[in-house]
Amino acid sequence: MKLATTTLVFCVAALLALGMVMLYSSSMADKGTNYLSRQLIWCALGLVGAVAAASLDYRLLKKFAWPLFVLAVVMLALVLIPHIGFKMNGARRWFKLPLGVRFEPSELGKMALILVVAWYGEHFQRQMPGWKKGILIPGLFIGLVIGLIFVEPDRGTTILMACVTGAMLLIAGVRWKFLVPPLVAAVAGLAYSLVHDPMRTKRIFAWLYLEEHKNGIGYQANQAMLALGAGGWTGLGLGNSRQKLGFLPEHNTDFIFSIIGEELGLVATLLVILGFLLVFISGIYIAYRASDTFGMLLGSGITFLIGLQAFINIGVVTSALPNKGLPLPFISYGGSNLLMMLISVGLLISIARKARVTAPAGGALDHEGIPSPQYS
Repeated sequence: MKLATTTLVFCVAALLALGMVMLYSSSMADKGTNYLSRQLIWCALGLVGAVAAASLDYRLLKKFAWPLFVLAVVMLALVLIPHIGFKMNGARRWFKLPLGVRFEPSELGKMALILVVAWYGEHFQRQMPGWKKGILIPGLFIGLVIGLIFVEPDRGTTILMACVTGAMLLIAGVRWKFLVPPLVAAVAGLAYSLVHDPMRTKRIFAWLYLEEHKNGIGYQANQAMLALGAGGWTGLGLGNSRQKLGFLPEHNTDFIFSIIGEELGLVATLLVILGFLLVFISGIYIAYRASDTFGMLLGSGITFLIGLQAFINIGVVTSALPNKGLPLPFISYGGSNLLMMLISVGLLISIARKARVTAPAGGALDHEGIPSPQYS
């Protein structure tokens, strides 16, 4: 467990450090230290939250799972109301706070939903193989949060959380035969919405036929590929990106991975992927060794959240996936996401601190997974 926790902390710290360096490098030409100073403030808040979460007994969160869920639902509903939610690029996803700060309630919604699914999975573990307790009831509160995020609109987060909660339900004991029908229905509903959404339909066609749309809707994806290709093995050098000079939109947020490839090269991008892979493996191990079902499901949900979000972001930047608009965890500019990701890492550490241990031969474990006194 010590190795898993150390690996997790080291990889997250390395990704954070790289994110700060690349954020400054990608924005220094037009924003100077503005983005970096804001991100450092969010990072400081996130580290405080991570330390607090790591010091806390994660099992206490069972008492706050539903209140936090209700708060998240209320905020997700309020952000959709004109003059309350802030609208940008055709989406209403943010609250605009004083000093120009924006907060994205879907980030809180992610964590609240994971907590509630973990709580539900523990309380109804024996009934999870059934249709009613395994699919119908959890589907109602999962669908409520995902539905509110969907209408912002935020298709990327919708797909992300559907995958994360689906994985958590499977781990909790839901049978595949019950999960497949709602999965098929969700995919059909998503396809229907995309067909009737001209902008996102164009994005899919641009992804399929990038060369034909490289000067139109596929411009961003094409510029990202040019940046990755220009970097070669070792990159053009830190600060020497050309794509950040007005050619690549969102180069400090959703597409910062392409700037890493351009300035630091293929080796650096592979190291970033390795870092996320190690975070994922460490998180799964911590969840597997959790002392209770709640910890196992909470740790699994957090790990899948980080891993899948990184996978989707890197897939979009490399044109393996259509554009989804998800930030790269710990690296992309964005305070709300960074804050919640760091708190999530703190919760993983808390789960690791309370993890069960293997008793000596012939030994026994108590209810918290600690060897009985006669064997310690």
